[in-house]
Amino acid sequence: MKYYLISGERSGDLHASNLIRSIYSKDPQSVFKGMGGDYSIEAGLNASVHYQEIAVMGFLEVLLGFRKVLYYLSLVKKDIEAFQPDVVILVDYGGFNMKVAAHANKLGIKVHYYIPPKVWAWNQGRTKKLAAITDAVYCILPFEEEFFQKFGINASYVGNPLLDEIQKFEPHPFFFQKNDLSYQPIIALLPGSRKQEVQAMLGRMIEIVKRFPNAQFVIAGVNNLPETIYAPAKKAGIRIVVNQTYDLLKHSVAAIVTSGTATLETALFRVPQVVVYSTSAISYHIGRRLIRVPFISLVNLIAGKKVVTELIQNEYSVDRLTEELNRMLSNVQVKAAIYEGYDLIQEKIGTQSASDRTAELIMQALTNPS
Repeated sequence: MKYYLISGERSGDLHASNLIRSIYSKDPQSVFKGMGGDYSIEAGLNASVHYQEIAVMGFLEVLLGFRKVLYYLSLVKKDIEAFQPDVVILVDYGGFNMKVAAHANKLGIKVHYYIPPKVWAWNQGRTKKLAAITDAVYCILPFEEEFFQKFGINASYVGNPLLDEIQKFEPHPFFFQKNDLSYQPIIALLPGSRKQEVQAMLGRMIEIVKRFPNAQFVIAGVNNLPETIYAPAKKAGIRIVVNQTYDLLKHSVAAIVTSGTATLETALFRVPQVVVYSTSAISYHIGRRLIRVPFISLVNLIAGKKVVTELIQNEYSVDRLTEELNRMLSNVQVKAAIYEGYDLIQEKIGTQSASDRTAELIMQALTNPS
């Protein structure tokens, strides 16, 4: 079988790579082409485009990078036409992948969407379009399956792919020595994995460090960003560990986390956290008008209630961070409530392997079409 996969950022690339390996274990003759990053390429993807070439975020940033996105969208469409895959598998990256899905559907190519757009959060009108241009949707949040099925979408909850990664994780036995860390309590700082995110979030994370002299703040860095982006933190004497987020969370007593996949990872490692987010004023005001859910963090969304504090835009200040961090570190009842929420999340997402389950469903659909 020939598979065309598309992922557009780091976490999607990671989940796409695991899906490639799961499919390959069931279909050793499989051929993978598409757009992705280092994880997918290592797993066997023949990448026509590396996602870093078009990485943008936020409404304003997308508008400014629109020409570049259109160029690569055109390139991917032509690539699909030339490759003629048995199926196009889209992984997250909604804005781009919805356009690819529509194109592949017009060509009569099967479209399977793994980690679908969060249309339940904003612009629910896209749900009808998603129904029209996809053959199957594989959800990773437990409440999504029922939501999508209401719109006639062939949706299945497959589990959450983060569980696959965490189950594979083996702590480094000499994490502290390897990174020249002291044995003071660690507070993890997770500023994000995209350039614009880190630039927007890191400054206030750095500022809070001096308010907690008895703690050790450590930044979870990523190697897909230039080292210079962490220069202000290095100048402030803050340690940065690169591509060691799980080891960092394993040894942390608390965390400040930029809203995104990392909030769920932090919850699964049972680290009390404050979720933060800030973007350009224009992007924020547009987002406020469009977003239809009461929370932004996956932790609170999955739980269906407030488990952790979210500090968004103007609320994301050094004073508010200090207040919330002190509450988490010193108030036993606050921590107990967070852990209770984490237990609920674990119960809701289950334990199945999302990659293996998704691969099974894709193979069933391709070999036994209805």
